[in-house]
Amino acid sequence: MALHPSFPYQLYLVISEKDCLGKDFLKVAEQSILGGVDIIQLREKDISTKDFLKKALFLKEITDKHNTPLIINDNPKVAEKSAAAGIHVGNNDITPYELRKDGVFQNKLIGYSIEYLDQLENNNTALSDYLGISPIFSTDTKKDTVTEWGLNGLSTIRSLTKKPLVAIGNININNASSIIKAGADSVAVVSAICGSDNPEKAAYKLKNEILK
Repeated sequence: MALHPSFPYQLYLVISEKDCLGKDFLKVAEQSILGGVDIIQLREKDISTKDFLKKALFLKEITDKHNTPLIINDNPKVAEKSAAAGIHVGNNDITPYELRKDGVFQNKLIGYSIEYLDQLENNNTALSDYLGISPIFSTDTKKDTVTEWGLNGLSTIRSLTKKPLVAIGNININNASSIIKAGADSVAVVSAICGSDNPEKAAYKLKNEILK
């Protein structure tokens, strides 16, 4: 699989403490990087900004140690104060357009979730660095989504944009390869690594599957 020149991150981990099922999420993050994860997004939905920032700063120490970009989900303040590499936003969050107007985010990575095809035509897509195609398959970890894209939907999006595509939603060892073949530049996982007894091994197997 060829790397996308502007987004060379093939295995993308979305992590939260809750999704690690009682394991130390910082250890899970580090093990996942050792196994082959290229980029990590911290997604914490039901905690205060103060607690979110605290977790982000601890995680940033680990991602910096391994030269791995850290992305913050939905929270510009945490992304700024943690000096994260970027931010990922969806349809109900601050927009890429608004973020780019803020000097802090002019040179940071901005990911944008695509839930409708007509989003491909808007300014937010044009101003984002990569598109999150969410979900490819329905998942219990994210229930506020609209379209289940499937492989055909992913292929359609691939034919309509040159932007890097990050596929997410119930991706695992059995379907990762087919998702790349359908047009994704990167696969994002939650449970496939966070829920594993051996996150390093799970990441290693997924990475090998992607590279086939």
